[in-house]
Amino acid sequence: MSIRDWPAAERPRERLLEQGSASLSDAELLAIFLRTGVVGKSAVDLARHLLNQFGSLRLLLEADQEAFSKQLGLGPAKFAQLQAAQEMNRRYLAERSRREPALENPQAVRDYLKSMLRHEPHEVFGCLFLDSKHQVLTFEALFRGSIDNTSVHPREVVKRALANNAAAVILCHNHPSGNTDPSQADRQLTKRLQKALELIDVRVLDHFIVGDGEPLSMAECGWM
Repeated sequence: MSIRDWPAAERPRERLLEQGSASLSDAELLAIFLRTGVVGKSAVDLARHLLNQFGSLRLLLEADQEAFSKQLGLGPAKFAQLQAAQEMNRRYLAERSRREPALENPQAVRDYLKSMLRHEPHEVFGCLFLDSKHQVLTFEALFRGSIDNTSVHPREVVKRALANNAAAVILCHNHPSGNTDPSQADRQLTKRLQKALELIDVRVLDHFIVGDGEPLSMAECGWM
C-alpha cells in the first residue's frame, strides 16, 4: 500500500507537521527524505530496509558514495542531497555556536563538535579558537591519525592560536571506537598543550572527546 493511501494521522510528513520531527522514528524521517519507494516497497519500507542494511541511521549518514549508491533506490542524486543536508546542518551548528559565549552554551559546542568529528573514520584533533569573551572565532582540524604526544605538535597549536588572535581554546578529538574515555596519552597531551599555550596567555578551557553519545568534557570530569 502506498503511503498516500495511509490514514492522514499515520503519514510521516503529516505527523511531522502536526507533532514535530522528534515524534518520528528514524525510518519515518528517512522516508520523508527519500520521498518515494521502489516497486513493492513504500518509502517507509525502503527506509527500514536501508537502516537494516547499514545497521543504523548514523552509519547510513556516514557511508561513502560507493556504499550508499549500491543500495536499492539510492544513487548519486540522493547522495548529493544527503551531503548537502548534512553540510547545512554543520553550518547551522557553527553559526549557533557563535551566538553566545561557549561556556554559556556548552550544548551548542557539543553539538557542533559532534557534527564535525563523529563521522571521521580516523582520529582527528582540532581546536575551537575563542576571543576574549569566549565567542567562537573558528574551528580548525589540525592533525589526523593516531592522536598522541608525538603526532600533535604544541608549536603548531600555538601558531594557529596566534594566527587567529585567540584568547582561549577548546581542544577536541574523536575516538572512532565510540568510547569517549580519555587515555593516559590524552591527559598528557592536554597538560602539554596547556603549558605551551600559557606562554602566550591563551587559556585552554576544555578538551572534548567525541565518540558515541555525548562528547566527554575533560574539564567537567575534573581532569583539567
